[in-house]
Amino acid sequence: MSTGFSFPVEAGHVAQFAHAVGDPNPIYLDAAYANATEVGHVIAPPTFTMAAAHFDPHWPLRPQPGQPWRGSGRTSSGTADADTRGGAAGQSVGLHAEQHFEYHRHLRPGDFLTVTEHPGRSWVKEGKRGGLMHFTEVITEYTDQEGAPVVTARRVGVRIERTDGE
Repeated sequence: MSTGFSFPVEAGHVAQFAHAVGDPNPIYLDAAYANATEVGHVIAPPTFTMAAAHFDPHWPLRPQPGQPWRGSGRTSSGTADADTRGGAAGQSVGLHAEQHFEYHRHLRPGDFLTVTEHPGRSWVKEGKRGGLMHFTEVITEYTDQEGAPVVTARRVGVRIERTDGE
């Protein structure tokens, strides 16, 4: 995700997300039910902020007119230079290692969130099968229309530096 974009939290999008993740909790869909709960209103599922990528104009998986699309499935990673497993020594492979969420309050339809990112920690570890593992952390903050924090997410990626031709 890029930094500095905003998006509305809409009831239909919340319902669609709840259906997509298979969560039938009526607090995400039914206002009458939700109003009778301790929360008192419809809320979004806990990981709903991941849908922010759909509003990010620079999201790398968003199709761009006139450009090859990474999500085409034509290659294993969707890129022309996909990792072929068993490549040359020194080749690097990256992956998503962890995701953490800190909730400051319930997210609800009618909120208008602003998303900002900044780098977190980084560190290096020796891999068990040779090579170095480079860890990087990215902090994503979601603030509401009044600038108050709603969710703080932390993701950790790891880039594995292959040295033995694996």
